[in-house]
Amino acid sequence: MNHALPQVGRPTRTFSQLLSSTRRGARLARLLAGTELRSWGAPQELTERAELVVAELAANAVLHGLVPGRCFRLTLAYDPAAGRLRVEVTDARGEVYPQPPPADTEPEALHSGGRGLLLVTALTDHWDCVPHPPGGKTVRAELHGTTS
Repeated sequence: MNHALPQVGRPTRTFSQLLSSTRRGARLARLLAGTELRSWGAPQELTERAELVVAELAANAVLHGLVPGRCFRLTLAYDPAAGRLRVEVTDARGEVYPQPPPADTEPEALHSGGRGLLLVTALTDHWDCVPHPPGGKTVRAELHGTTS
């Protein structure tokens, strides 16, 4: 008996890399994300937004998630058929979760921080933070490509 086989789309592309919890590691995360997305043929607009999101999340992992001697992990998962990218940055410090400032916060009130998460909120379709056992956390951001 002949059965129609479901169409199989292009598989989801994934990338994961452990990076040093240093400014250099954060910069490398941004460069690696852009290089991977371009090699996968991701749209330029999505790649540019992703580079900025990765830069902010990696900088936060280095600045706020630092545990001496521990690295942070960058993970990308791209579904070309859906035009959807998930960015995950995992650090070793799970007792402090990022909290974006309220949407109505005036920019002048952000003198001590919080601008990066406002940028992540503006550039992503959704982001959240989940525990990463045994003691870390993962900040996840989802970006959708624009449709023409």
